[in-house]
Amino acid sequence: MMQIKGIVMIVLGSMLWGATGPMMEWILDHSEMSVSMMLILRLTLAGAAVLLLLKARGVQVALPMRQKLWLRKMVLFGVFGMLGVQFGFVQTIANSDAVVATLFQFVAPVYIIILLSVTQRTFPPCNQVIGMIVALFGLILLLTNGSFSSISLSSTAVFWGIFVGIAFTFYTLYPVVLMAEWGVLLVVGWGMFIGGLMLFILNIPYFFTNLSVLLNGPAMFMLLLVIIMGTLAFIMFLQSMTYITPVETSVLSSFEPLTAMVISVLWLGQTMGGWQISGAMIMLLGVVWLSVGGKRKKTVAPPDPVVEHDPFEL
Repeated sequence: MMQIKGIVMIVLGSMLWGATGPMMEWILDHSEMSVSMMLILRLTLAGAAVLLLLKARGVQVALPMRQKLWLRKMVLFGVFGMLGVQFGFVQTIANSDAVVATLFQFVAPVYIIILLSVTQRTFPPCNQVIGMIVALFGLILLLTNGSFSSISLSSTAVFWGIFVGIAFTFYTLYPVVLMAEWGVLLVVGWGMFIGGLMLFILNIPYFFTNLSVLLNGPAMFMLLLVIIMGTLAFIMFLQSMTYITPVETSVLSSFEPLTAMVISVLWLGQTMGGWQISGAMIMLLGVVWLSVGGKRKKTVAPPDPVVEHDPFEL
């Protein structure tokens, strides 16, 4: 029964995450709201809500910010991790669409394995190599639609898509020690708030001269849904980890890009070429194989390299 509960949580969480991509794309298309304005509101409001919720439950939310070591780590995670992923993801949406952005983020395990292999000076297991090759082959089909003579995505979209993968690698690996010390929700709450605050500081003149976008009722309502759904998705994702294995989580999280694809086609009327659809499916297969293949080597793998040999330790 507990396993079923975990499966339901990860599926619903992944579907909610996948749905927020097309919703943000709709906001960009149907309002004057910029990427920066959207993320300032989303990150600061969501981060503040999480911190206030924790404070109401008796958590000393300000404690890690009073110590220089943890303050520095929180700021680095908030700026380069949380804000980096969010900004790159929405910029990819703005320059392509939600499906492409979600798929670029979903292929991030390839970056993680490559980075850990380089820092540990070890060659990844054969199963992971196969998974990476399959995922990258699918990415090539997505980019080219089966023809190198006409790349289907702009160079700007590809740049931000790759940026999302790199930022997601940092987002995944860097805060391990932070979360072990202070808990996932507190770290994410501060990460969102710091990321949103930093983006606000960099855009102060623009923010106050474009407050009129807040009068767009439908866009603000959609943004509120994005904030709520994104927060619920994150909570369900975390809770599912207590009931199911990481392999099951990795496989079932494939509902995220699938949801983004279905909603984009049915709601936004987007179309993808046949080779692009095939590439998306191949990417999903490659990433799932990557996750499962990596766990097959778990019994002979060295101890968790992230905690003991953090490649991002500063």
